Amino acid sequence: MAQDAKRPAGGLRAAADREILLGEISGVFGVRGWVKVYSHTQPRENILSYSPWRLRHRGETRQVRLLEGRCQGKTVVARLEGVESREQAEALRGAGVFVTRSQLPPLPAGEYYWHDLIGLEVRDVEGRVLGRVIRLMETGANDVLVLEGPEGREILVPWIRDRVIRRVDLEAGVIEVDWDPDY
Repeated sequence: MAQDAKRPAGGLRAAADREILLGEISGVFGVRGWVKVYSHTQPRENILSYSPWRLRHRGETRQVRLLEGRCQGKTVVARLEGVESREQAEALRGAGVFVTRSQLPPLPAGEYYWHDLIGLEVRDVEGRVLGRVIRLMETGANDVLVLEGPEGREILVPWIRDRVIRRVDLEAGVIEVDWDPDY
């Protein structure tokens, strides 16, 4: 399962103009306007493969071109068009970094971006609705679907292809699983 863009969802899954959250500007780097970026992509430096970025901050959205970037220790740093000083960079702290769905590369058959799975209804092999995917999480062994089940109960379903995850139908908005929600 591809992990670029782990979050947001929507109706029909492949809407090319839908915006996808890839990260957040978490701080400043140096005095020449570079920003530190917390990336949701895997690996984290993949966020540097996308430009332009749409920055959302304090109710405003602006599009910026990524001029350059790199990993700096355990963080990602980037230089953005029009951001020339530490003060300008500081003003962007907390901004969400979005791209459009059409900017993401196509995946091979049977692979999905996490944001494509959020919001899907999950049913067991007998057709009973277990809940809706509200997020995904990584564990050491495998990824896990987190569902909101009946009465708001959280249900965890391991992402194990063929054994637990039987079928994913993005067009119908359904994931079929072989899983007991009481497990």
